[in-house]
Amino acid sequence: MNKVCTSAAEAIRDIPDGATIMVGGFGLCGIPENLILALRDKGVKNLTVISNNAGVDDFGLGLLLQTRQIKKMVASYVGENKTFEKQFLDGSLQVDLTPQGTLAERIRAGGAGIGGFFTPTAVGTVMAEGKEVREIDGRKYVFEKPLKADFALVKAWKGDRLGNLVYHLTAQNFNPVMAMAAKVTIAEVEELVDTGDLDPNFIHTPNIFVKRIIQGKNYEKRIEQRTVRKREA
Repeated sequence: MNKVCTSAAEAIRDIPDGATIMVGGFGLCGIPENLILALRDKGVKNLTVISNNAGVDDFGLGLLLQTRQIKKMVASYVGENKTFEKQFLDGSLQVDLTPQGTLAERIRAGGAGIGGFFTPTAVGTVMAEGKEVREIDGRKYVFEKPLKADFALVKAWKGDRLGNLVYHLTAQNFNPVMAMAAKVTIAEVEELVDTGDLDPNFIHTPNIFVKRIIQGKNYEKRIEQRTVRKREA
């Protein structure tokens, strides 16, 4: 089976309007830059996007917010994006804010086929409204449902032609769990190698979860907040 696509546009060719999409990355680290650009250029609308962050105004998922292609965001941290803030406040963007650990576990549960879980996080807050709360061993827990998606767009350091993936250090973040929780996982990699070139002991995402793979290009690898400390005299 040939999983290699010649371009990002080919890889996301069948993502329709109204799709639910998981997008890997933490901040701007480990985000599928090429696939996001292709999605913007395709012009699909009314997307529900599940991602830890919403990018920045002119990069990452911020590009899809600029073009108003996202209808709803399920996310944890969104404080770097003024476009997100404006659309949320004017009511044009639906937002489901989820605690970061809860978001990761909901995605993992979706990929593992778990029907949900109880967590003490968010008990007694607005995030628990409308959800089942149960007392276990004297402590209250709120029930959280799993998250699944039609498509997952993930970014890896290396991948082979079968779709086995290896992530680089912290760029692993949300990518592996998202790769397991979607009907169709599309991966972009910095380096595409031949089958057999990856050490099987160090593969993070097995090829069974990956339907398509592309060789990425022109990576910017931006830094969200660049700070410079003055050196002491």
